[in-house]
Amino acid sequence: MRGCDWRHPIDSDGPPNEATIKQALYLRQIYTEILAMEERLVPIRQLMLKQSDEGRREVELTNAPVVAAQAERFRQLLGHWEARVAELGGESRVKP
Repeated sequence: MRGCDWRHPIDSDGPPNEATIKQALYLRQIYTEILAMEERLVPIRQLMLKQSDEGRREVELTNAPVVAAQAERFRQLLGHWEARVAELGGESRVKP
């Protein structure tokens, strides 16, 4: 599934090794925002506490893995753009 495969960036991103510092900073910000949103969805089990066992099980087998995979995809893509920003001499936000 392409949507969860971090090796396939969003088409409009372009190759990271060709991005200017302006493009890399912009995409780093976009992926930071997307990842923050996805990470708020990861604790989906908390939303399921009042569901039936069957409903909870179905979400755990279908929705929860997709949400976790999407978060990981954006985490990896953010890492690529963070590296490109650093490569171009921009300020890194990665904590040592």
